[in-house]
Amino acid sequence: MINVGICGGSGYTGAELLRILALHPHVKVTASTSERSLGKSPAELFPHLAGYEHLVYEPLVPDALLEKADLFFMALPHSASQAAVALFFKKGKKVIDLSADYRLKDPAIYEEWYKTPHLYKAVLKNAVYGLPELHRAKIKNAGLIANPGCYPTGAILGLYPALKSGLVETEGIVIDSKSGASGAGRQADVKYSFCEMNEGFMAYGIAAHRHTPEIEQELSGITKKPVRVNFTPHLLPVDRGILTTAYAKLAKKASTEEVLSIYKKIYRGEPFVRVLDAEKFPNIKAVKGTNRCDIGLKVNARTNTLIIVSAIDNLVKGASGLAVQNMNIMMGFPEDAGLKQIALFP
Repeated sequence: MINVGICGGSGYTGAELLRILALHPHVKVTASTSERSLGKSPAELFPHLAGYEHLVYEPLVPDALLEKADLFFMALPHSASQAAVALFFKKGKKVIDLSADYRLKDPAIYEEWYKTPHLYKAVLKNAVYGLPELHRAKIKNAGLIANPGCYPTGAILGLYPALKSGLVETEGIVIDSKSGASGAGRQADVKYSFCEMNEGFMAYGIAAHRHTPEIEQELSGITKKPVRVNFTPHLLPVDRGILTTAYAKLAKKASTEEVLSIYKKIYRGEPFVRVLDAEKFPNIKAVKGTNRCDIGLKVNARTNTLIIVSAIDNLVKGASGLAVQNMNIMMGFPEDAGLKQIALFP
């Protein structure tokens, strides 16, 4: 049994961590922070977290939190994690950061896209990108995990087998993603209000979304050469879920069945990736509340294009569930501990 702390426990990802960890057989949540909900319990903010009446949100004072937990989840906004992550890591605590602060290996790229300097470059060098399907061995021995972003998770898992096996060209990749509103965080903003979002559907961050360099970093790591993509996110009028469709030119002729065989071979044994059979494609409703990524694909022989569709829950496999999966690997727990039994949503 280990004690864990959640910094930023009153946001959507923090609440998902509390929901998942309530069922974890090897974890006890001993601290959670929130600046805007000080003194309240998670159960007051989120009625479905009724088992947390004993827990009270406290301020993020790292020195005061050090003795309360062995591992810390950082569910804070970008740039807000840097200092606390560095302090916890230097003090020998295990850290899983759900912000973007430690995802990009090059601090200059981080500064370019996030418009703020990285002040802890020495700590950044120790961060492991936490996508188990690509980096499980490194995660196992890591002290600091940079939990992937939600859009990159769906996009990278969808493209990984095709790029790893050399099935597709590295130039001209197009990634089209649609996300539920919870991906924007739990904030009071008129554009995310019901009247603004209901019956609407829009693209945003065109050619400028901050997840772009993260996707390119990992795809370049797979191919061992620079990869650039056209990535366009869209906002869906639903609570949660990301559906991603990626298009890549085939490097050689292949049938849908041949490509599916390669995908199923590469993902064989992966507890949270499901490759669907031919002519079956993912639906965000089928992965809601789960840590699973569903993948479907088809070859368009007329245009020599591989079309890949993936679906994840942006708050689970795209954030908190993946963070728990990373913790399990780091701590030597069964990888699906606390995750295989999380309740499905109706």
